[in-house]
Amino acid sequence: MTEPFPAPDDRPPPARLAYDRHTWKEIAHLLANLPAALVGFTYVVTVLFTGLGMTVTVVGFPLLAAGLAGARWLGRAERARTRALLGVRVEEPSRLPLRSAGGFLPRVWMALKDPVGWRTMLYGAIRLPWGIVTFTVTLISLFVLWPVLPFIARGLANADRAMARGLLSPSDELERRIAELESDRGVVFDTAAADLRRIERDLHDGAQARLVNLAMGLGLAKEKLLEDPDAAASMVAEAHGEVKLALQELRDLARGIHPAVLTDRGLDAALSSVASRCTVPVKVTVDLAERPAAAIEGIAYFTVSELLQNVSKHSVARSATVDVWRADGRLLIQVEDDGRGGASLDGGTGMRGLADRLGAVDGLFVVESPEGGPTTVTAELPWRDRSGALAEEARTARPQS
Repeated sequence: MTEPFPAPDDRPPPARLAYDRHTWKEIAHLLANLPAALVGFTYVVTVLFTGLGMTVTVVGFPLLAAGLAGARWLGRAERARTRALLGVRVEEPSRLPLRSAGGFLPRVWMALKDPVGWRTMLYGAIRLPWGIVTFTVTLISLFVLWPVLPFIARGLANADRAMARGLLSPSDELERRIAELESDRGVVFDTAAADLRRIERDLHDGAQARLVNLAMGLGLAKEKLLEDPDAAASMVAEAHGEVKLALQELRDLARGIHPAVLTDRGLDAALSSVASRCTVPVKVTVDLAERPAAAIEGIAYFTVSELLQNVSKHSVARSATVDVWRADGRLLIQVEDDGRGGASLDGGTGMRGLADRLGAVDGLFVVESPEGGPTTVTAELPWRDRSGALAEEARTARPQS
């Protein structure tokens, strides 16, 4: 997660006698209520009469489940309409995790319990009388009550805004949490795939190519061993140098995957090792009485590592500091340099990638970097690993039998 911002204010300006663009959009929305309500009401009645009427047969419940799933599409269309014409920013609910539900019957049962589908059906049912009222009042006001129509339209549109927020928004905090976890899972998968591609590329272009050349060189040296011992000895010596370089490349690659010093000695020693390779003098302070979970420790290490690489490449700084401590069950990291500043989450893929990675584990990533410096990056991570948090959420959210 990135630095939190206040929610945008989607309220239009106060209504006036003059007709501005907000008033015309509200009038268009109110006039469109009737045809939209007719479509929604017809759909709801058809689904309920068909599904509930056939529940005495085998196909009744699957038909009702399919109707509830289709209601989600109606809800999406209504959210888009209210967003475009009324400026109401209603979050999209998360998709039903049908793939993880198991067989056909569990999927049907999950769809039948979908609160989003049922609330959308309720929305469609009550919209027909409301659509008739808003269409009639708005149409008459266009010809009879023209001077005060902006105020009438504002009052009716505000009722529509309340309906959309109340019935078309995600169910509750758990629903929003599911949507967030699905987004985080995508970030984790993308990050893992990118890391695997990087490892494959480094192996193919580095150590693998060098080992192939080494094998060819040793083969030639073997052929020349009897007829030209001096040339063979020279080729063996060259191969020995290639072995050292290949080992160094493999060590660097292993360090990029997970450094041994982090596993053996923890963040203090690992971050000190990273700081020693930075082109800018870095002071590292790690105040931890115990070690965090291994996954969180690894994320912290690579976050600091990439930030110090940015300091070396872009900051033009004379010094930098790294502070790591624990507060309220969270691992906090702060990297500061006295460079030229100007860093931002929108300045490139590096900072944005770090923010996404930390967001995937319920972390925070805040960049403060005015032009002229200094630059302060604060990262916050949960103390325990993400798998434990997910397991706990799944346990507490599981329905009790």
